[in-house]
Amino acid sequence: MSDALDAEPDDELEELLGFLRDARGFDFTGYKRSSLARRIRKRMSDLDVGSYADYRDRLETNTAEFNVLFNTILINVTAMFRDADAWNTLSREILPELLAHASPDDEIRVWSAGCSTGEEAYSLAVTFAEALGLQETLDRVKIYGTDVDEEALRTARTGLYPAKVLEPLAPELRHRYFEPDGIQYSFHPDLRRRVIFGRHDVTRDALISRLRLLVCRNTLMYFNVEAQTQIVDRFHFALRDEGFLFLGKAEMLLNDGDRFDVVTMRQRIFRRRPGEAAPPYPITPLHVRPGFGFDTRAAVRRRQLRDLVLDSAPAPALALDEHGLVILINNSARTQFALSTNDVGRPFQDLELSYRPVELRSLIEQASRERRTLRVTSAERRTHDGTRYYDITVHPLTGSDGLPAATNITFTDVTLATELRTEIKRVREDLETAYEELQSTNEELETTNEELQSSIEELETTNEELQSTNEELETTNAELRAGNEELGAVNEETRIRTEELDEARAFLEAVVGSIAAGVVVLDEDMRVRCWNRGAAGLWGLRSDETLGEDFFHLDFGLPVGKVHAVVRECVDTNEPCGPVNIPSVNRIGRSITCAVVCTPFDGHNGGVVLLMEEQQERQGQQEQQEQQEQQERPAEEQGVTDSGG
Repeated sequence: MSDALDAEPDDELEELLGFLRDARGFDFTGYKRSSLARRIRKRMSDLDVGSYADYRDRLETNTAEFNVLFNTILINVTAMFRDADAWNTLSREILPELLAHASPDDEIRVWSAGCSTGEEAYSLAVTFAEALGLQETLDRVKIYGTDVDEEALRTARTGLYPAKVLEPLAPELRHRYFEPDGIQYSFHPDLRRRVIFGRHDVTRDALISRLRLLVCRNTLMYFNVEAQTQIVDRFHFALRDEGFLFLGKAEMLLNDGDRFDVVTMRQRIFRRRPGEAAPPYPITPLHVRPGFGFDTRAAVRRRQLRDLVLDSAPAPALALDEHGLVILINNSARTQFALSTNDVGRPFQDLELSYRPVELRSLIEQASRERRTLRVTSAERRTHDGTRYYDITVHPLTGSDGLPAATNITFTDVTLATELRTEIKRVREDLETAYEELQSTNEELETTNEELQSSIEELETTNEELQSTNEELETTNAELRAGNEELGAVNEETRIRTEELDEARAFLEAVVGSIAAGVVVLDEDMRVRCWNRGAAGLWGLRSDETLGEDFFHLDFGLPVGKVHAVVRECVDTNEPCGPVNIPSVNRIGRSITCAVVCTPFDGHNGGVVLLMEEQQERQGQQEQQEQQEQQERPAEEQGVTDSGG
């Protein structure tokens, strides 16, 4: 019962990995389960999720969680010229040999697999520029940087890094290959165009070939043994003869001594041994020898001999035409795979051999499409007689016109060799187990160090962000204090101005109200803006009844129509007009003569001030003024006479 419980989380983890592969195309099945489970568990702990099944439900309902999970799993720890000793060995010992094997016109192709945010790819560009010179590097060197993390690749493509990232660079290199760009530094623009970044999965995507240098540092250690073997096979195919493989300090090539030579074990640099991985070869058409005529019987005889030779070949073989129909089955194939001559002419996909012991239909299509030979090693076929192992070769045949003509499939029985290899492997396993455990422990430690370094960098980033936020808050607080002080000063000034305005308003209202005559102020639309007490006493209309009303629509004792001409003249000439005597009726119904004087209102363009007073009162005032002037005149004359005497 306990064993079942222990196995259950592993089953749930495998189901989660399958879901990630099917839903988003990220295949983590080749990664080490201990490291993978630890990283996923860390993210689940952050979300307070207890099981893989519950976390899968979270992913299905929240698509943004995929990116967070991938960033958690894909530990992006890198640096410029990380492990300086290894890079020094590369530049001083490896590059001179690499360049010596390349002719001056050869393109030098370099691949940085698992490049993360691009520092490693740019380090390669700087290394080659220092070795070859900038111009020759621009002409000959092409560097590919790949990773499965699109977010990291976006950073790599910008070529922008803060000063802290460039600290490992010598000052002269930083000055030579990076330019200030605000608070960051941008990589040399011409050299940047020789570095190509793209998303690539080293376990399954198409390879970058004809490489002279392949750098894959601290990436293999995250994969299990089977995935590492598959990736190294792919790297071997991608490298040219004498090409170099540069691994991380926690990685090794355990069983590849027949394909790679050790250049320096300490720095994990290996050289590919000469030898083609899968050499395709074309079919040369048979020509009639010059000087000989074509003999039908001889041709038939040759064809019979050819069929006899093919039929008696010891290795099972089949041939298909370009349409996938079986055109040849030799005797060994009929014997070992239970086929007969009746199967000739049938579609190959109808035969059990097309999918057992291995799926051949897709390989046939791939071989025809790519026009190269494909091999499957140690394919296992189980029969009632036991288990047999075959190396299968799928070889496309090309006609004289260069088009696919047929496909030849051969099966080489390697049962004995496979059993011997199995026995040798069993003997070596005991010796390798201890080393693999040590290597695994070392890789686990490296992974833990990577995670710790990643966590430290995250904490440092968080601390810097918090410090920056604190500084911004202090600045904002100071600005708010200054703003409050300014607002206080503005409020005080506004209060003083308001008091002055209130005082001025009260003064003006008192002045206007103290005038005995009627005073009316009209704006440019001839609406009443002021109606003093004199006007209210003269006409019987209160101020609140007239303010805002059209003066010429008011109904009171003054015939406003007769005032219109005076107002218009005053507005047009911008000069005082009047007085004009207008017969009117005051507030008590008594007929009076109203003297109206119109003057421009300087405060408003088009506005006027009307001064209205009863004519009798005005005449009385004039008489009083004249009498006062007459009384004052003799006194003045007397003063003049006295001064003359």
